[in-house]
Amino acid sequence: MFKDKVLMIVGGTGSFGNAILRHFLDSELKEIRVFSRDEKKQEDMRIELKSGKINFIIGDVRDLECINTDMIGDDYMNQAAEKKKETK
Repeated sequence: MFKDKVLMIVGGTGSFGNAILRHFLDSELKEIRVFSRDEKKQEDMRIELKSGKINFIIGDVRDLECINTDMIGDDYMNQAAEKKKETK
């Protein structure tokens, strides 16, 4: 089902996104795209996982144009990003 397909995980550096990534890391997916705005977490994951299957994309889930552009070529998309509560 996933052979040679591309999965994009929006919010892929968060706890839920990280769990999804690890679940699919050994699958037959051709590529897993991790979309998040946290460069530090992306770098930490890159160093820890050392997988050529993962493509890290810096972006903000609130920027619809950015997400639409980065989704080109994706077969599946998982939305794992969470909305942060505003503090007053």
